[in-house]
Amino acid sequence: MRVLVFSKTAGFRHESIPAGVRAIRDLGAEHGFDVTATEDAAVLTAALPASCAAVVFLSTSGEVLDAAQQPVFESYVEGGGGYVGVHGAADTGYDWPWYGQLVGARFKTHPAVQQARIVTEDRAHPATAHLPPVWTRTDEWYDYRASPRGRVQVLQSLDESSYAGGGMGADHPITWCHPQGRGRAFHTGLGHTTESYAEPAFRALLLGAIRYAAGGLPAA
Repeated sequence: MRVLVFSKTAGFRHESIPAGVRAIRDLGAEHGFDVTATEDAAVLTAALPASCAAVVFLSTSGEVLDAAQQPVFESYVEGGGGYVGVHGAADTGYDWPWYGQLVGARFKTHPAVQQARIVTEDRAHPATAHLPPVWTRTDEWYDYRASPRGRVQVLQSLDESSYAGGGMGADHPITWCHPQGRGRAFHTGLGHTTESYAEPAFRALLLGAIRYAAGGLPAA
């Protein structure tokens, strides 16, 4: 299995990107899949037909694929490829309507990095089966322009009573997945901090996300 990690930024750039690339490379070495990392959209789209099981958009931002490259990626996913969006991936492709469907929800704002409680809504999915019913950790908690619930399978949500500055209220999904054509899409808002990528539980979430997107494991 081959996984591409794409971390091009045309807007805000997260300091955690190198740690995220290292973590996914480590997961590949530990679990038997090849990992290629690039920030070149031309390399990404040229490599897609070549037995790539999944693409991870690792805290991408802004407009990262041009008008000629976007249909290549769309065809890849719609034809059976896998997509995993991590954190800033929701702050990407605002001028690309199809990508809005793929990622599931668009970034709106966030409060300061702080501890919060994450409710595990689905404990059967391969990305969240290892987690407790309530997982307390520190990260940067994105608000989205609209909740994706009803259009996606919500795996985790935030308990806004557990931190300051949340803006979505009682329904605040933070991790979800859904089919996209013949492919699979997964997104998590977690992963802002460099420390996230050293957390065994978060690494296990990423591993389950990649395996799901690649088609190796079913959802619940």
